[in-house]
Amino acid sequence: MPSATAGRARPARGGSGTPRKKRPQSLEQRILLTATLCLLAFGAVMVYSASSATSLLQGQGNGSSYLIRYVVYGALGLVAMRLLARDGVAKVHAITAPLLAVSFVLVLATHVPHVGVSVNGARRWIGPSQFQFQPSELLKLALVMYAATLLAKRPSRVHDLKDLAKPLLIVVGSACLLVFTQPDLGTAMVIAFTIGAMLVAAGIPMAKLGRIAGSVAGLIVVYALVRPYARARLTSFLDPWAHASGSGFQAVQGQIAIGSGGLFGVGPGQSVQKIFYLPEAPTDFILAVIAEELGVVGVAALMFLYGLIAYAGLRAAKAARSLFSALIAVGVTSLIVSQALLNAFAVLGLAPLTGVPLPFVSYGSSSLIVMLAGMGLLLNVASGATGHVRSVPTRTGGSADARGREQRGLAGERSGQADRDRGRGNGGARRTGAGGRGRAAG
Repeated sequence: MPSATAGRARPARGGSGTPRKKRPQSLEQRILLTATLCLLAFGAVMVYSASSATSLLQGQGNGSSYLIRYVVYGALGLVAMRLLARDGVAKVHAITAPLLAVSFVLVLATHVPHVGVSVNGARRWIGPSQFQFQPSELLKLALVMYAATLLAKRPSRVHDLKDLAKPLLIVVGSACLLVFTQPDLGTAMVIAFTIGAMLVAAGIPMAKLGRIAGSVAGLIVVYALVRPYARARLTSFLDPWAHASGSGFQAVQGQIAIGSGGLFGVGPGQSVQKIFYLPEAPTDFILAVIAEELGVVGVAALMFLYGLIAYAGLRAAKAARSLFSALIAVGVTSLIVSQALLNAFAVLGLAPLTGVPLPFVSYGSSSLIVMLAGMGLLLNVASGATGHVRSVPTRTGGSADARGREQRGLAGERSGQADRDRGRGNGGARRTGAGGRGRAAG
């Protein structure tokens, strides 16, 4: 006689017969995912608005070419985000060194004739016009992974500038110098802010951080005085209206667009500045188009979404189960937020024009894909991933704070290992340390 349950669907079971349950998303994961998707939707609308009229006037199709490419690049970035959100932190240690080396080589390649592409006097891209790639975007994420690996292995290095300089500060300084020569002051500043935030999270004394920051600021001033390109940007920032027909043209047009928008804007698609006056409207100055069409309210809504990312990212870092995961979370969060603020300040006239895109919103294949990949790592940390970087014991004479940080990092790894051991011992579902996904015990 057939069993009464023969026709019923049975739940998927592990090797021990225990049903596998999908872990619910944490609050941080939900906030990060919601904010990112809202920014992508916002970006798609504004990229089309900022580019369609100009494309039609220039005879470039039906005006949707920028939007189509934005959607394609966004889809590729979402795939990368999804893959890294599953177990990216566990695998990032193995690929950090090769990724950093490849990033350096590609940045150097931008200076090679017939390989690097020059646009408005800057050599920041490689590849054909429809598939241009900006290697410095990949370099930013690679440096975050590299810094997290080094600092997690020996947290006590932040208390000794010589130990910190070799090799971390030397590598970061070399990267910034390479980016400077493109020239791309904005990306170098984003790298500096991001690594600085990671050093603070690792426990560097403020006096030592101040010495590093002062040295970097001095080098930037010297660079600005020596390079005519950077000097013109700095001069136009101080008084853009005095250079309205030259180096201050972009800043002036951006301020006119912001002033035209008022509180609620002139309406979606109704911007005049984006058609005749505002250069690089879909990329560097998309915030000015947003301000003109949606007003202060639209800009405030956009900044609120970045604020959510900052809030959830730092919460994920605070709750991270290892120092390595916490540093990855701080690095990616700082990368996104510092770039967004630098773009906003430049458009508002509060900082020199730097040419960095607005994360998730501006048109740009490299930035969009790399930022979404970084968000995947941040989502993975928020899910409880630990990674596999083991701290080196503190040398004699290390501070109590440094020893405490190392002990917390090792405790997080031991806790994750204990969870896995309990799972194997009980015959239940085994949970990986990186992604938290259940799989049958062997």
